[in-house]
Amino acid sequence: MVEWRYIAKGARAVPEPMATPFVWTAAGWGSLALVGTLDLLGALDRTGLALAALSVLAALLGMLGRFAAAPGTALLCWALLNVFAVHPTGELSWAGHRDPGWVACLLAAALIGTAVARIRSARAAYRRITPYDGAA
Repeated sequence: MVEWRYIAKGARAVPEPMATPFVWTAAGWGSLALVGTLDLLGALDRTGLALAALSVLAALLGMLGRFAAAPGTALLCWALLNVFAVHPTGELSWAGHRDPGWVACLLAAALIGTAVARIRSARAAYRRITPYDGAA
């Protein structure tokens, strides 16, 4: 049996994700700052560390944006990793044995971050909805 209930006034909408261009701008500048910081610390000789740090950045940016922003976020992070963290520095290249895995890792991080944010928002919205019991 279906029982209709009045929803109390306390229900709020799920927050909107940030606009895709803003997320991409943050990905570009954030990647540049992160790779620059790793270079100053002398940690760019191990590209695995740079990939892990950029994956965390992609996941955090994924939590702010829409699913549509994930591929661009991953490509921007990969491009800055490829240009500044891989020798020869300043040259964009494609290594068939390495770069597809890097792009897939960054894309997975961005998509996982977005999925986690959407699930958290949906759960929070569900918890905010309280049935009206008629006592007020």
